[in-house]
Amino acid sequence: MVNSVVSGNRFIAELLDSADIRVDGDRPWDIRLYSERLFDRVLARGSLGLGEAYIDGEWDSEQLDAFFCRALSADLDEKLKPWRLLGHKLRSRLLNRQSRRRAWQVGQRHYDLGNDFYRAMLDPRMTYSCGYWPGADNLAAAQEAKLDLICRKLHLEPGMRVLDIGCGWGSFMGYAAQKYSVQCTGVTVSREQVALARERYAHLPLEFLLLDYRNLEGDYDRVVSVGMFEHVGHRNHRTFMAVARRCLRDDGLALLHTIGKNRVVGAGATDPWIDRYIFTNGEIPALGQVTDSLEGLFTVEDLHNFGADYDPTLMAWYSNFEAAWPRFRDTLDERFRRMWRYYLLSCAGAFRARKLQLWQWVLSPQGVAGGYRRAS
Repeated sequence: MVNSVVSGNRFIAELLDSADIRVDGDRPWDIRLYSERLFDRVLARGSLGLGEAYIDGEWDSEQLDAFFCRALSADLDEKLKPWRLLGHKLRSRLLNRQSRRRAWQVGQRHYDLGNDFYRAMLDPRMTYSCGYWPGADNLAAAQEAKLDLICRKLHLEPGMRVLDIGCGWGSFMGYAAQKYSVQCTGVTVSREQVALARERYAHLPLEFLLLDYRNLEGDYDRVVSVGMFEHVGHRNHRTFMAVARRCLRDDGLALLHTIGKNRVVGAGATDPWIDRYIFTNGEIPALGQVTDSLEGLFTVEDLHNFGADYDPTLMAWYSNFEAAWPRFRDTLDERFRRMWRYYLLSCAGAFRARKLQLWQWVLSPQGVAGGYRRAS
């Protein structure tokens, strides 16, 4: 038993060394070890064990984002294959974890955490997706630039009817109505989001519905979905696209804004820590999964990757979160703080390492006559 423990510890230490990460080192990305249980937890449960050990205070790093950037750039996540996570992978592969019944869970557990909390962390429009940073020097400017980019890619014109699938707190809808004079209908599975959006935009021609996307009907000039496709799941990708096509006029345009992964690893499986603690039933699509779901329904007019911009977006959210923490420490305990810090900074590291991407797809039902003009 002693030999197996020593061997396991040596294996983890060698993995970390391959990423130029030291245990109890003095560089910002090195880890400080507070419990010898950490290595056992990582060997047994991989990323889930690593994250849970962090929440429990068993290790730390001065710059978690830099730690994760190095670890993921060295593919450490692919070199650990803990058998205890096989059940998670099998469930992801075999079950529809994003069914109609389960679709509401992420709204209740994540997005309904509290409007005041998200208002403190996000930009003034409460845009909970990647900003567009070329030319921007702060979060608010980056989010306004992203919203305007979407409007220009969709070639919005006054009076158009726009459907937003996964509208959040209404940031895109509010911007599009104010700047481009369009009418919008949005759907979400979060009661908190609907309540705030209806109050905030009562003066604009906007409709917010608490509704599963599969129940959508209507006839729209444009369809947009920003940061929602990650909740759809590979078993429902085709259904999502069919709904979008059903609601879009033949001469319309659709825009899909989604996080993406570089390749399919264990089809359907998402990171077990993120799945358990942050985005219940979430699943990041790979490029081929998206294109397969489009076949026969849409023509791809444009594909734009600005995934590197998610790094500064997440770091800005983290800065806002830390600055606002004194307001929430009486209702959200220190374990929550460590969990949320781990979420934001691990994701920043993943995008910095280019393990995750951010894609914007522009789609048309039958191809734009003469060709699509991309927004500059």
